[in-house]
Parts: sequence; C-alpha cells; structure tokens
Amino acid sequence: MVMKHTPSAGRSDGKHHIFHHIVFGTKNHEPMIQLPWRGTLHAYLGGIIRTADGIAESVSGVSDHVHLLIGLRATHRLADVLRELKAVSSGWTHDEIGVRDLASQEGYDAFTVSASQCQAVRRYH
Repeated sequence: MVMKHTPSAGRSDGKHHIFHHIVFGTKNHEPMIQLPWRGTLHAYLGGIIRTADGIAESVSGVSDHVHLLIGLRATHRLADVLRELKAVSSGWTHDEIGVRDLASQEGYDAFTVSASQCQAVRRYH
C-alpha cells in the first residue's frame, strides 16, 4: 500500500519545505515488514513526519525497506528526524504489531528532490 498526500506545491502557510527521498532498510535486509500490516506502518510513518511539522508526500516500501518522499522545513535536521522516525516506529512495531525482532539498518539513503521532480519520485515509489 502506498500512502500519498495531495501535492503541496503552492502551499499558502508560508512555510518552505525541502523535499527528500529517503530509503532505509531492515537490519541485514531481512524481509520483516509483512504485507498484512505494511500499509498501517506506512501510515504511521507519515503521521510521525506530520507530527514533526513535515509533509509526508508518499510512503511506500516492500518487506525489507521503506521509501519516503517528505518535505521538511529548513530548520529540521534530517539526521534528527530520521533518528526519531526510526526509534518511534520501531517501538510502535514492537508494542502494537508484536514484532519484537524488527530493527532498522544503521544508516539511510537521502536525496534532496526539487519540487518539480516530486511527481516523478512518487511514480517511482
């Protein structure tokens, strides 16, 4: 399941966002993100981004990794947002889904995306 947000081009709130395509995987690329709850996880990840005052344009993935297209304010520190995202979602997966051995890889890949290319990245997801 792919969670998508209405494009934010032309936002009227005056906040400027830098868009990032982020990919992170499960530890050792184990296929731990199971289909029955994958969509719920993606929605939860989007909620974490929104709680951090970001924009979750698209969240998707497969059993061993997640793709996010997110907009963050220039004042956000990407490393801090990702550390929080991974920690909170890991705790949620352990507590709510009951999958206690799910862990993320240590790092992540992150690429900035121009607003004009967000649609192309969404299609990639």
